[in-house]
Amino acid sequence: MQRRQKQVLVLVLDVLLVIIAAPIAYSLRVGVLDFGSMAVASVWAVTIPAAIVIFALTGVYSTIFRYAGIGMLRGLVRTFVVYGGVVAVTFTVGGIAGVPRTVGIIQPIILFILVAASRITLRFLFVEMLGRHNYQGNIKRVLIYGAGNAGQQIASSLRTEPEMQVVGFIDDDKQTVGRKLDGVAVSWSGEIEKIIKSKQVTDVLLAFPSASRRRRKAIVDSLQQFKVVVQTLPHMRDLADGTVSLSDIRPVEVEDLLGREPVEPNEELLDRTIAGKNVMVSGAGGSIGSELCRQIAAIGAAKLVLFEISEFSLYRIEKELNDRAKEAGDTALAQVEIVPVLGSITDRMKLNETLARHKIDTVYHAAAYKHVPLVEANPIEAIKNNTLGTFEMVRAAKKAKVSDFILISTDKAVRPTNVMGATKRAAEQVIQTFAKASKSSRFSMVRFGNVLGSSGSVVPLFRSQIEQGGPVTLTHKEITRYFMTIPEAAGLVIQAAGMAKGGEMFVLDMGKPVTIDQLARTMVQLSGLEVRDADNPDGDIEIVEVGLRPGEKLYEELLIGESPEETQHERIMKAHEDFASWDLLKDALETLSSTRDPKTAIDLLKTIVPEFNHQPLGSTASGADNGTAQSDDNAAEPELTLSQPDPAADLVPDLGNEGLGSDPAPTRH
Repeated sequence: MQRRQKQVLVLVLDVLLVIIAAPIAYSLRVGVLDFGSMAVASVWAVTIPAAIVIFALTGVYSTIFRYAGIGMLRGLVRTFVVYGGVVAVTFTVGGIAGVPRTVGIIQPIILFILVAASRITLRFLFVEMLGRHNYQGNIKRVLIYGAGNAGQQIASSLRTEPEMQVVGFIDDDKQTVGRKLDGVAVSWSGEIEKIIKSKQVTDVLLAFPSASRRRRKAIVDSLQQFKVVVQTLPHMRDLADGTVSLSDIRPVEVEDLLGREPVEPNEELLDRTIAGKNVMVSGAGGSIGSELCRQIAAIGAAKLVLFEISEFSLYRIEKELNDRAKEAGDTALAQVEIVPVLGSITDRMKLNETLARHKIDTVYHAAAYKHVPLVEANPIEAIKNNTLGTFEMVRAAKKAKVSDFILISTDKAVRPTNVMGATKRAAEQVIQTFAKASKSSRFSMVRFGNVLGSSGSVVPLFRSQIEQGGPVTLTHKEITRYFMTIPEAAGLVIQAAGMAKGGEMFVLDMGKPVTIDQLARTMVQLSGLEVRDADNPDGDIEIVEVGLRPGEKLYEELLIGESPEETQHERIMKAHEDFASWDLLKDALETLSSTRDPKTAIDLLKTIVPEFNHQPLGSTASGADNGTAQSDDNAAEPELTLSQPDPAADLVPDLGNEGLGSDPAPTRH
């Protein structure tokens, strides 16, 4: 039906209820059933037009019946305050011959009961009966874990969804057991297995947004044995208005499975390299880079330069930050000047120009190629970007007399077995060399493992494979990885920078390593499915082991040496690690800048990173670096000319003239 038709139909229904309410009110007053006297007709003459006009003006006919609830009842109360006042003034105060004055009070009460009952009844018919009866898919039988305010609010939202039916509540508090919330019984969490089986539960919704991650993990672990889909509400701090709705429901995130509690940041450490300063983030559109930008802007930098080679990534993070600034009002975020710069970290002139023009105080260097198989197939480009690009960044930062420079590194740099890890370890040594030589600029590094939800991360890959019906592919069943959330990693990076004095290798506490096989199994089970294997051939999703990729390790490490030092932050450690001499590093970088032969480049990496135990790629991918075909642009690419006279050879560079290479003509990218 059209909306206007529905409104007319409801109007006719209300007129019928007014007609019914009048004789009921009159009969209750006089004690005799009377449905057609002149007195009743007098009541009709006043109440019918009054109800039509007042109901229309107060928005009664804008209500959608299928969503009728407490809000609808509040609206009706407001309407009947007006309606009751008009009727009471007419009959009780003014008086009409033949009509008892108390009818002016009784009739609005009777009518309110009839109108409210009609709305609730129709809502029940539309949603509970017709909606669920006509729904073509499988109706989800939802058990809500948590009988508090959040659980009650989400239950109210679910009642309007014909594909979902709330069949019960579960709570840890035994005092709530036996009670009913909106007609649905509350049971004790210790009986959850019996409840799931007896009520044929298909979905469990965790509705305790204030619970700690440790508590969430314990509950999730207890639910893994059941074939149910587990979903949750975000933390209460993410529910800005304190109310809960259907849109807040999300799948259980991996951070809920880790049980790792966030630590309150040290505001003093956050502010030192950012507050009121001009900050540049390279790789600003990447997973870590973009989160660094969000937190840097929120802390209150004077200027934030977004340096990024990908046009779309740069557009996306700039738009997000500007949108947030508009919504922020008069806060630190709204005062930050956002400057997008499209460029490559291998473009020496672009870096010099950007750092000088914007008078940068702090650089967070997050730009890097990080996907192990792609880097293995393209070692020349990886070396050019990850190692030589870092050299160019550091060189430009030194020339611009930047106060703080922080390299974002990776656990794959520790005793690397792949090109990506080796290029990052070489980049670390570039930082260490410059840090030893510098007296004015502080160069430091922060090393950590995998972050959840980053581009190419295993978690979204597993989720996509599960949604497609499998199989879920993992490289080795014994492989383990450290995991951390992107916001936590970025926050710790900034706080580590706040402690830097120059040359430090900060290592983040990643918690306990996670077995990827167990992670995959947990994600399958929390999707309400079963793993198909030899013990359960009738399961839903198969987990397939495809073998380690070239250069991939079973176990990642965070330290090269032993006995890291504690710092003033409980989740940040400090390590001391040896590095190559400047003479060796300079010669290797010079050759790396000119070679197009992957084997030569990898051999050079081994001289810089002697612990590099390379596991070579079996075959070269199409279009990957092969050291043979070169375009004219590649052949004409300028060298870094590191071999010219170098006042930094003794690791005490002239701050006025860097001398680590002349500025070549701009390179096309």
